[in-house]
Amino acid sequence: MIKYLGSKRTLAGVLGGLAQGAEARTAVDLFTGSTRVAQEFKHRGLAVTAADLASYSEILARCYIVTDADAVDLDELDALLAELDALPGVRGYVTETFCEQARYFQPHNGMRIDAIRHRLVDLVDHPLYPVLLTALIEAADRVDSTTGQHMAYLKSWSRRSHNALRLRRPALLAGTGIAVRGDACELARSLPPTDLMYLDPPYNQHRYFTYYHIWETLVRWDSPEHYGVACKRTDAREAEHRSPFNSRRTMPAALARLIADARTEVLLVSYNDESWITPEAMIGWLRDAGHQRVELLAFDSRRYVGARIGIYNPQGQRVGNVSHTRNTEYVFVAGPSDRVAAAVAAVPAPQGGETA
Repeated sequence: MIKYLGSKRTLAGVLGGLAQGAEARTAVDLFTGSTRVAQEFKHRGLAVTAADLASYSEILARCYIVTDADAVDLDELDALLAELDALPGVRGYVTETFCEQARYFQPHNGMRIDAIRHRLVDLVDHPLYPVLLTALIEAADRVDSTTGQHMAYLKSWSRRSHNALRLRRPALLAGTGIAVRGDACELARSLPPTDLMYLDPPYNQHRYFTYYHIWETLVRWDSPEHYGVACKRTDAREAEHRSPFNSRRTMPAALARLIADARTEVLLVSYNDESWITPEAMIGWLRDAGHQRVELLAFDSRRYVGARIGIYNPQGQRVGNVSHTRNTEYVFVAGPSDRVAAAVAAVPAPQGGETA
């Protein structure tokens, strides 16, 4: 899995347990991001729809959620990965932009990324294309020189950046699901009703389109114009890539509306104590949406890797330390009283809880 801001690695098992406890058969992960939670749901046998606005999330979902491991010819997949891994490097957009103008990757790896991605253009209609592209994204992530996002790179090369880029077979899961690319607010109204929906909206001003612009460019492969030391895509400035969830002024109304529009019997919402809203406000919105019972679970959590490393400017220079390295992750469980009770009973007791 790629390094990802807000990744629910430590909560995925809890969320999967809640889904199983609620006896959900279908699930929607509406802000799927790296697909970590959607994969957990799929692993537990649910029919999963993974949705996000980012192109890279759609590719990850097509790899991990849509692709059925039992239907993949592993010999063919391994042969394709070996073919791509053997390509000699070529200097292209990634090398010029992300290795020479910026320093996200060392040039020897940037040239490999360019060569492999160029070859993948010829395989775009192959059923294994999303798996191969995911393998490239994950390989690039393993040799980057960042704190875990693409708003800045390190002043000195990271130790891992010296390693040679190598493709690995993604850990595919049995079964199949659905990948959808679209706006969460619109999808909440248009997707078919589901047993369970999981919401993990942005907590603050961080925009994932700019935080992971390199993955977006690798997927789109459109050689975009860029700006700033971080070489961010210029289209990141466009209105279509600005979410109401990234503004303190617009986020509360947008989230309340999303909760009201969610067509699901059981609703899971994760948030943390660094967000712009209070747990009381969230509980109120869930009750206003008609949910009979709301449970609030709280879990102590380490902050994302960048926070633990420190604060860096776009030039990769460390400019400060963070105030804290841990926070509290909240999981709100809402729905019919019996299903909420069964869901909560199926997971280990957290550090705190509340019933509304």
